[in-house]
Amino acid sequence: MSVSEPPSTSSNQPAILVLPSPFFTHTDTIRLLEAEDCDTRQVLRQVLSGAYDKPFVIDDGTTRTLHFSLSLIQSTMSLKDPFALELDYTQAMMSFQLFLQRPQHILMLGLGGGSLAKFCYRHVGSARITVVEIDPRVIAFRNEFQVPPDDARLTVIEGDGADWVVKSREWEERPDVIMMDAFDRHGLSGSVNSTDFYRNVHDALAGRGVMVANLAGEKMDRTGHMAMIAEVFDDRVLTISLVDGNDIVFAFKNPAFNPRWREIGNTAKALRARTGLDYPKYTVRLERSRRLRYL
Repeated sequence: MSVSEPPSTSSNQPAILVLPSPFFTHTDTIRLLEAEDCDTRQVLRQVLSGAYDKPFVIDDGTTRTLHFSLSLIQSTMSLKDPFALELDYTQAMMSFQLFLQRPQHILMLGLGGGSLAKFCYRHVGSARITVVEIDPRVIAFRNEFQVPPDDARLTVIEGDGADWVVKSREWEERPDVIMMDAFDRHGLSGSVNSTDFYRNVHDALAGRGVMVANLAGEKMDRTGHMAMIAEVFDDRVLTISLVDGNDIVFAFKNPAFNPRWREIGNTAKALRARTGLDYPKYTVRLERSRRLRYL
């Protein structure tokens, strides 16, 4: 199947109920996938207790955040600059451009609030972007986060990202970049938690392709994923560890991968001038990662 003809997502999106937020000031709002005649007090009690099992959005007039629970911010958008990357982990994930500046096709596993999809849509040339999101309730918030409508460059598909990685192996234009940010309220999605999944990612990538994975959660879980990635990609792996507990992992399909850090440093400065992201900072951390792995 050609990626240019993906299945369309359902038009029967749940209604979005906007209520005054119970957390901060009276001007804040919370957006929920609930009917207007629902028991709002009961719903808000569930949100506060952690029993609420749907994604929801909090808007404080400055930022809009997507939550799976109160303790977990999945995505953040500045209302002043909706296409900016507000969270450090999303900025770090864009460091794939240090190694592949002009990908033709990006496959994203997980939509969230669409931060990465929007940034790539604006800043990564004419790359086509295919986003696979398993939860239709997350997709239902795409307009709240100003994700552009589907067009010739952007397609959002409801489905399991692991299944679509396998399907992408048959596309005429294989993905140059596969970005994995596949979380639910319990952590990393179970469908991406296997060596077979990462082997499928490796096989789906174009010849000089790059996988970028955001790993969060318990250290043992992150370590397990990094070991699987290193095994499949024959140790052609770089990492950035962030202070918030996320590990950003870059894995390279090309057997001859050998980064030229001086050239990459020049690329980082050019990318910073064009996008505003601090690519030189991430270059330093990636080079340090490479040296520590091979001391």
